[in-house]
Amino acid sequence: MQKKILIVDDEPAIRDMVAFALRKGEFDPIHAGDAREAQSAIADHVPDLILLDWMLPGTSGLELARRWRKDPLTREIPIIMLTARGEENDRVGGLEAGVDDYVVKPFSARELLARIRAVMRRSREDDEDGSVAIGALRIDGAAHRVFADNAGAPEPVPIGPTEYRLLHFFMTHPERVYTRSQLLDHVWGGSVYVEERTVDVHIRRLRKTLEPHHLDGMVQTVRGAGYRFSAAA
Repeated sequence: MQKKILIVDDEPAIRDMVAFALRKGEFDPIHAGDAREAQSAIADHVPDLILLDWMLPGTSGLELARRWRKDPLTREIPIIMLTARGEENDRVGGLEAGVDDYVVKPFSARELLARIRAVMRRSREDDEDGSVAIGALRIDGAAHRVFADNAGAPEPVPIGPTEYRLLHFFMTHPERVYTRSQLLDHVWGGSVYVEERTVDVHIRRLRKTLEPHHLDGMVQTVRGAGYRFSAAA
C-alpha cells in the first residue's frame, strides 16, 4: 500500500508540483490549503507523513506543528517543514516546535523525496526496536510508548518520534558518552541533511518531555565531550 503524505500549503501551484513529485516517488498525496483543511484531512485519514508550509493563512505552520505534537492522534506523525526561511534561528525554531526535518524553498523533487524517505526509514527502524527499562523509565517497543514509574504506578510519557528514537538509543547504550556526531550517525543515520546543532535542540526537547516526571537529569551534558544517559540522575 502506498504511503499517504499530507501536503499543507496555501499555494495550489506548489501543492501540485509537490504532489506530482510524490506520485513519481510512489507516494499518495493529500492536499490541504490551510489549518482547517489539514485538520479535516487528518480526521478522514491519518497520514504517514506531513509536509507543512511555514507560512499559512490564519494559523502558521509553526503553530500547527506545536498543536499536532500535543495531540495523541498526530503526535507520532513525522513532519517535514517546507519553508523559505533559511536562517539558523528559524530552522531551530521549527525543530523545537516538533518538526523532524525541513526543506528550504526552492527545492528539487529529488531532495524532497530523499528527505521523506530518510525520515520514513528512521520511523520504520523504530518499529523494530524492542523494549528496555532503566531506573524509573520504560519503553514498550511493541506499543511504541514510553512510561515513567511514579511510586509504582506507570504513567505514559507523551513523546515525539525523534525524541523517542533518541531516548531509545540512550537507554540501550547507558553510561556512555556520545558526541553530537556519533548521535547523528546512530539516531539520524548519518544523514547529510542534519546539522550537529539539531542534536542540541532535540536534547532540550527530550529533557522537557522528561521534566514533568523529574527524570530530565538522566540526560546529562558532559562538558567538552557530548551527552550521556545515566540512571544516576
